[in-house]
Order: sequence, then structure tokens, then C-alpha cells
Amino acid sequence: MPFSFDFGGGFNPAGGFHTNGGFNPGGSAGEGFTPPPKRPRKPRKAIGSAFTRTLINLGVTLAVGLAYFYLALPALNFHAEEFYVFVFLLCAVYCVCAVLTSGFQGEGIRGYARFVKKQCAVPFLVVLALIAAIAVGAVSSWVVLRAGAYSELLPLQTGDFTAEVEEISYDQIPMLDEDSAARLGSRKLGELSDMVSQFEILDTYTQINYKGRPVRVTSLAYGDLIKWFTNRSEGLPAYLVIDMVSQEAEVVRLGEGMKYTTAEHFGRNLYRHLRFHYPTMMFDEPVFEIDEDGIPYWVCPRIVRTIGLFGGVDVRGAVLVNAITGESAYYAEVPSWVDRLYSADIIIQQYDYYGMYHNGFLNSMFGQRDVTVTTEGKNYIAIGDDVYMYTGVTSVTSDESNIGFILSNQRTKETHFYSIAGAEEYSAMDSAQSQVQQMNYKATFPLLLNIADQPTYFMTLKGADGLVKMYAMVNVQQYDIVATGSTVAECETGYRQTLARRGLIAAGEASVDVTLETQTAEGVIAEIRSAVIGGNTHYYVRMERGVAYLDFNTAELPRAVLLDKGDHIGYRYVSDSANLTENSITQVRSFWFQGEEEGAEAGDWQS
Repeated sequence: MPFSFDFGGGFNPAGGFHTNGGFNPGGSAGEGFTPPPKRPRKPRKAIGSAFTRTLINLGVTLAVGLAYFYLALPALNFHAEEFYVFVFLLCAVYCVCAVLTSGFQGEGIRGYARFVKKQCAVPFLVVLALIAAIAVGAVSSWVVLRAGAYSELLPLQTGDFTAEVEEISYDQIPMLDEDSAARLGSRKLGELSDMVSQFEILDTYTQINYKGRPVRVTSLAYGDLIKWFTNRSEGLPAYLVIDMVSQEAEVVRLGEGMKYTTAEHFGRNLYRHLRFHYPTMMFDEPVFEIDEDGIPYWVCPRIVRTIGLFGGVDVRGAVLVNAITGESAYYAEVPSWVDRLYSADIIIQQYDYYGMYHNGFLNSMFGQRDVTVTTEGKNYIAIGDDVYMYTGVTSVTSDESNIGFILSNQRTKETHFYSIAGAEEYSAMDSAQSQVQQMNYKATFPLLLNIADQPTYFMTLKGADGLVKMYAMVNVQQYDIVATGSTVAECETGYRQTLARRGLIAAGEASVDVTLETQTAEGVIAEIRSAVIGGNTHYYVRMERGVAYLDFNTAELPRAVLLDKGDHIGYRYVSDSANLTENSITQVRSFWFQGEEEGAEAGDWQS
């Protein structure tokens, strides 16, 4: 068969190259390739009857909803934002199922929209209704429109500090902050070999009054999931009590373990236990407390929204859950042993609303007449049978000084404002630290005390190891008046004497009416250090086999300059259990060298 060439095109198997430049399998020169026509897309078939499809859609939606509810635990309450997320999720799941079970019919976006409108009319209307409710609820809760209502959330009374806040005994003053309590708790648990390998400590310590003493309490937790699995049948065997005055940590063992805690899993998890029993209630973070009989409970404050749908967060009663048995009950008025119903965050937020908006929203933005806010930081103090939260109040311009402070009862929310201009808390902390700057101690956030009718900041001074070393008192109104001491009694004595020298109190009020027990001991000096505090040289001595440091004040004990490492001495010291922990400091009243007589105070002493 002869070949012919056509230089204008491609190869033609019938006899030449065609001019179109493409391959023509049909052999006709000059003809291009024609693609096959597209097949029309077949609509997917619907599954079963309309009733069957509806059952499938509802079943899948229900299954997804139950799984989400079990994991996320949303409150079924129109005031809860998570409720709307939950319903939106259910509507979305139903619509997706309807598309899959009914088959997609239609072209393009418009066709899809018509199909969804036809198959998902009810979920579509539900979503529209919820969006409208959210919009109305947000507007009705908007602080711009409801500033007056927000400013009235916290009933505030103006009080007289010296008349209403009584002086408390030095042996009732809490000396530990939460960090120090946590360190003591961890150390105590580490001493118990049968527990430390299986359990750890929850880092949420609650300050309460227990049998007339300020303490912090917390629950144990499982070390990990495997240890939970091996110990869950017995539950958590103990909780911790940290005495904030004596600084003693106690592990309280239970006859029957706690089975309902925040450290549990599945149905015994506290959050899930609450949600299944109270599906419509909103809760603040549960706190661990013990009643006067030492029975552990979880106090779960009930949250309500009082302004519109989403504004005005407040507390209305609480659910008390027995941590051992899981028995629970809602109390509109909680029992008197409950110390913490209102969290500090809620109280502070409500005061800030008052401080910002009690003269109207526009004033908070322009002019700012009498606009105040709380200072950064808070602390707690026991007054009577209740625990009060303390925080300072300053002007919105934040000029590093306070115009007053509030004390708020954490059980009743009764709040008093005391108008006392003075140092802001962090300025007072700096002032206390400057007194012992050579020791590099750090001050804790202060408590507010009434000392000789003077508003006084009290704080502990901690070393690098996080343990309490000394104590400090700073006058609120004149924060250059500072006293430090190795014991609270010594600190208060020095503080009162300074107040007397400055003419703020009478000379007769300069002494502290306390009787401190003293004890006698002897030993060999293993270590000695010195520091100048308040113009006086102090020698800090650690004895062999001793854990605490002995404070020799040369103003009272001039012969302390003769002390040296290796000396064998006898000494009389203040027997204060708060100062006998490791690396703490206790005050020496007198001392004598080996072979010397102690004197009439304690009789003869020989090595």
C-alpha cells in the first residue's frame, strides 16, 4: 500500500497525514477528534420510605447527641451558651443524615438549598429561632444598656474598719499561702510509702474554718489511669488538712474511700455525676470542704444569670455531694459549716461592675468620676466562723495606692467597703522585702489585720526553697512603718513599738500580751550566718542534728558576737511549733557557753 504525505497535518492511517494535526482513527483526512458526550448524573436513590428515613435520621442524631452530652456535659438551660452549641450540632447532624438518606437531587447551590429546605425544614426553623434568641438575649444583657443592673449585683455596705474588724490573736493568723501549703502537703504525702506510689495531691486547696482553726484542705487524686484502674474499687483513701497557723500537715485516712471526685472517670466523675442528676443547672467550679465531723464534701455552687439571657453571673445556693457515697442535695441556703460558696472571681467581678458603672456607663468612659477597680491579688482571713475574701480598691488610673479595700463573706456575699487611703499591696510587699534584702526573701500577698486599731498588712517572707522564714507587718496608711520578726509575736511586738515611737498608739499599747513557752536545749554549732535587720546584727545558728535556725539578736544578746562554729552551748528558745520546720527560724531568749551556769532563770546547767 503506497504512503502519501500531507505536510499540512498528522498521520492518516488510511493513506496520509491530515491537515488538522490530530490523529484520526477513522482514517478520514481533515477530521478532528470528537469526545464522547457526558453521561447525565443519575440521582442517588433514597433509602426506604419517608418514615424509615426519618427514623434513621433521628437515630443517628440521637446517638451523636448522647455521645456529645456524655463528653461535653452541656447544661440544658437557655442561659447557658453551651446549650446553643449543643442544639446547633444536633441540627447539623440531622441535616447531613437527611441528605445522605434521601439522596441529593438538584443542580448547583440553588438546587442544594431547595433540597435542604425541603428535607430539613424543622431543623432549619430551630436554628433560626435560636439565632434570634441569642441576638435578643445578647442585647438584653448588653452592659451599655444595663449598666445600672450590673452595678447592683453586689450589695455593698460602707463600714468602720476599727469598729467592725476585731483584733485577732497572733496564734489565729494564717501564716501559709496556697503555694506553701501545697509544698507541705507534698512533703507529708512523700513520707507515706503506701500512698506516694499510687496517689498524688489535687492542686486546689480550699481555705476553711475547721474546729475554730484556719486550715486548707484538699483531696488526693490517682497517680495515672493505670493506678486509677487498680485502686478505683476502694476509692481515694485520704484527704489532707494543712493547719495555716502551726504549719502542720495531716493526712486524714478514711474508713471508706472517696469515690466521687474530680479525679474520677466515667460515671463517678464529679462533673458527670452532677450533670446526670441536675441536667438543667449551671455550676461554678466545685470546691472540696469537710464538715465539722471531718466528712468530705464537694460544694458545687449553682450559677444563675440575672441580667437578660447571658449577663449578671451570680450564685443561688449549691449542691452538696458526699465525696464517699455520692449522695447529693440542693440547698437554697447552705449549712453554716460551708465556708466557700461565692468564689473570689465572682465577688471581684461584681465589685468591678459596681466600681465602673455605679455612675452610669458614659461616666465609665468619659470623665470617670469615682470610677474604681479592685487591685491585682486577693487573700483570705477567718473572722468568726466564716472566711472572708480581702482585696484592695484603687482608682481606675492605677496610681499605685489604694483608696480602700473590701472584705466579703464567701458564704453570704455580705461585703463591706472600708475607705482607708494607703499603700497598694505590692508596694507594701516591696517595703517588707527591703527590710531583709540581704536575705533575698520574697513576700507573699498580704493579709489585712487590725493591729492596735491600725489597718496593717501582714505577710510571710519566704526563702528560695519556698518555706516561711520570717514575718512582716506594714502599716497601710504609712507603709514606711515596717517590722519583721522570726516569730509572729516578735514581729507584732516590734510593730507595736514602732507605732508607739511614731505616736500612733499610746506607750501602754506597745507590748503584746502573749505568753510564749520556752524550752532549754544544748548542742554544738554546725553553721552560723549573720545579717543586719532594722539596724541590729542577727546571728543565725544551726545546731548539729538540728533543722531550724536559731536567731541571736545582738541588741538583746550582745555576747552573740563571740559565737563560732564548733562551740558547745546551751540555750533557751521560744517553743513555737510554727517555727520548728526545716530551715525556719526560732528566737533565742538566752544562751551560755559550755561550763557556764545558766543562772536563776533556769537553774544550773553543765554539759
